[in-house]
Amino acid sequence: MQEGKFIWMDGKLVPWKEAKIHVLTHTLHYGLGVFEGIRIYETAKGPALFRMEDHTRRLFSGAKNAFMDMPFSQEQINQAIIETARRNEVQSGYVRPIAYYGYGKMGIDPQGAPVNVAISIWPWQLFSGRETVTTTVSSFMRIHPKTTFSDSKISGHYFNSIFATREAKKKGFDEAILLDINDNVIEGPGENIFVIKDKKIYTPLLGNILAGITRATAITIARDMGYQVTEKEISLEEAKQADELFFTGTAAEITGISHIDETKIGTGAIGTVTNEIRQAFLKAVQGRLQEYESWLTYLNE
Repeated sequence: MQEGKFIWMDGKLVPWKEAKIHVLTHTLHYGLGVFEGIRIYETAKGPALFRMEDHTRRLFSGAKNAFMDMPFSQEQINQAIIETARRNEVQSGYVRPIAYYGYGKMGIDPQGAPVNVAISIWPWQLFSGRETVTTTVSSFMRIHPKTTFSDSKISGHYFNSIFATREAKKKGFDEAILLDINDNVIEGPGENIFVIKDKKIYTPLLGNILAGITRATAITIARDMGYQVTEKEISLEEAKQADELFFTGTAAEITGISHIDETKIGTGAIGTVTNEIRQAFLKAVQGRLQEYESWLTYLNE
């Protein structure tokens, strides 16, 4: 990865290579931490954070679910993100805030371990550099919603995503699709998923998926364009018979899906509706659509 200059750790900017934690950090062993991924985009007004406050709001909601007493307010974290982004002088990149249980307590119960917060920023390019990706249905089921808080970005959730991703890569696919216990399509390892049939758009219900901010963005853009967007259970067969499929995510942005295993989706190229939403999304994050200007926090202001 390309390194940044500074990482914000518990209120202080630390040189990148000096940002270290103890090997007995609680979250390293037990996985209970919460994090976010926020993009910085280049615009005509300079670099801008995309939907920063929505991300930090979800970070604090996740911290509450993780029994964390955050040592900073949401506004303090917002200001820390802005300060760290400015000091790193990144024009286009990725922001990773994380709250984690630190050093001082071992054992399953984290009570007594300090809550630490860090913010890292580095240059990062598109998810794949392509308009579409190939997918395979993972043999790993998505974590059941009754086992966790599915709508939070909890660090430990991502072992499930790693298994699915490594399996997909070994099979020669770009990405995985995970199903739930009822064999409904749920998510990618790090993305929400959308199905388009007869120019109507469908996406899995909240409740057992991550409440994705790019997902919410795509829904808003699609509805503003006049498309009907319905949240519902989606079978694997429905997904395979779709005219178009696409992923959304902070890293993936809006990425079309060309195949599910051997099944080609539509023409195999990015679909017309998907591309329409994608192009509007790219204009929005670059500050070229006035109606979505409130989503951007400009760093030069």
